[in-house]
Amino acid sequence: MYKVDHLGIAVKSIASARRFYEQLGLAVVGEEVVEHEKVRAAMLPVGETRFELLEPTSEDSVIAKFIAKRGEGLHHVAVHVNDISATFEDLKRRGVRLISDEIKVGAGGHLYIFVHPSATGGVLLELCQDPISAV
Repeated sequence: MYKVDHLGIAVKSIASARRFYEQLGLAVVGEEVVEHEKVRAAMLPVGETRFELLEPTSEDSVIAKFIAKRGEGLHHVAVHVNDISATFEDLKRRGVRLISDEIKVGAGGHLYIFVHPSATGGVLLELCQDPISAV
């Protein structure tokens, strides 16, 4: 079963960005650095989904480059899948353009892959699965 897991929002500063969301009554429930992505991530639950605020920790991170080119804003849409390995293999078999050739581990231990915007009508799509320990 598919569902929207989160919306990734590129921000220059989580500390600054979260103030607005807290004024709406939302609260950050987790914040962590994902070293290999050079990003700090903060999650804010919104109903059955979440906003993921993404702050670069390095000028050469993907998020820093995104902000430099497009400014702060929506970076990606993430969809939850039940079996990331099977989904990944199926997409590769079908020739769908992916950002990477491996499943990665991100914030909260979630497994993920990104589908290139050229395959999705211009949207960077993250497919993610709960951490193995939670499955």
